[in-house]
Amino acid sequence: VLALLALCCLSGPARLGTANAAPPAGPLTITSSAFADGASIPVQYTCKGANIAPPLAWSAPSPAALVVDDPDAAGGTYIHWIVTAIPPGPGSTPDGQIPGGGKVLPNSKGQASYTGPCPPAGSGVHHYRFTLYQLPNDYKLPTHLAGAQAAQTIAGAATGQAVLTGTFQAA
Repeated sequence: VLALLALCCLSGPARLGTANAAPPAGPLTITSSAFADGASIPVQYTCKGANIAPPLAWSAPSPAALVVDDPDAAGGTYIHWIVTAIPPGPGSTPDGQIPGGGKVLPNSKGQASYTGPCPPAGSGVHHYRFTLYQLPNDYKLPTHLAGAQAAQTIAGAATGQAVLTGTFQAA
């Protein structure tokens, strides 16, 4: 009994010492005040409106990258926006802005900018995924990548992801 009591007491302080370790980082999240997950994206954020990025809010425990794509595009997944080098922590953007500290890469159109949803008339409802990828602290994306190749490389390096999906259908 004394041996068990000694083992208990000796192991107790060691466990208490770990309680002082840094708390785990918060969850990886992404939301928009403009639309709920699974809901329709307002026209102003599409090619039929102002064609600006919607307001976003996120939390990332480590550096992150944002990829906005349309998996329903006729020619395969179309990349609308890629933003890398998003600093860890909580963040948000108003209409039309890129995440602070972020670097925009060329999308499928070859432009380093946001290109809003713009499906062809009669193509049905398209789904637009705003995917926030958690990346290792030391991750460096090769500088020559763009569009689908950059998106695939980012997804392959990710240690986690959060997705906000919006829909849009051309009239």
